[in-house]
Amino acid sequence: MLIKGGNANLTVTEVLKDIYAVKKPFAVLYKKKNITRPFEDQTSLEFFSKKSDCSLFLFGSHNKKRPNNLIIGRMFDYHVLDMIELGIEKFVSLKDVKNSKCPEGTKPMLIFAGDMFDVNEEYRRLKSLLIDFFRGPSVPNIRLAGLECVLHFTAVDGKIYMRSYKVLLKKSGCKIPRIELEEMGPSLDLVMRRTHLASDDLYKLSLKQPKALKVCTLESMLLPDLSVNQSKSLSINYCISDQSLLLFRPNEISGATALLG
Repeated sequence: MLIKGGNANLTVTEVLKDIYAVKKPFAVLYKKKNITRPFEDQTSLEFFSKKSDCSLFLFGSHNKKRPNNLIIGRMFDYHVLDMIELGIEKFVSLKDVKNSKCPEGTKPMLIFAGDMFDVNEEYRRLKSLLIDFFRGPSVPNIRLAGLECVLHFTAVDGKIYMRSYKVLLKKSGCKIPRIELEEMGPSLDLVMRRTHLASDDLYKLSLKQPKALKVCTLESMLLPDLSVNQSKSLSINYCISDQSLLLFRPNEISGATALLG
């Protein structure tokens, strides 16, 4: 979800619109101004998180002390887990770059450059936040023609540079095409400001996946029964309960029947 603060200026508003364009249709943009200060009071963010059922947010604001301000963060159980404040030093919008754009809903490839993303804890959390924010839904398969968008993040000299490219597949005279990158916007030069990071224990707890969400496979539900027959050879029999069969997908039932038969 993308939220505009009560005193957001034109630059911040355009940034939120461009990020929303990159994220569509997997994002919600609140166009009305919301007077709140996430680092002092997080109740408004938690309200919007429950309202839109979103665990990731980008909040934009502007004031004299912190001009052109962005706060990127994520929720755990509808409570703020991590927040990192970024200042916008330079911005080039989508409309300022006249090249062709990627179709709506394109899943981007994410590239991170810079040692700070590996050696500094705040930058490591920022990298994790950016991955969660931009990666989109999980997909079982990827086709080459669908790899159209690249988001490149570089951390150097205390700044974070975000660049967006469209992948062009050119003829190369062989089976593998030649790859070219064409800048398409948006482009951001950012500097890190304040941070609100969860403790290590809470962060590890948020990464745990509930058992109910884990996919049950046929192999995991089969219980082996080892026995030795009269010819002294080892045989293995698999037993499966009727209750376990209810957890399988319809196309797995035939395989289970074959094994049981």
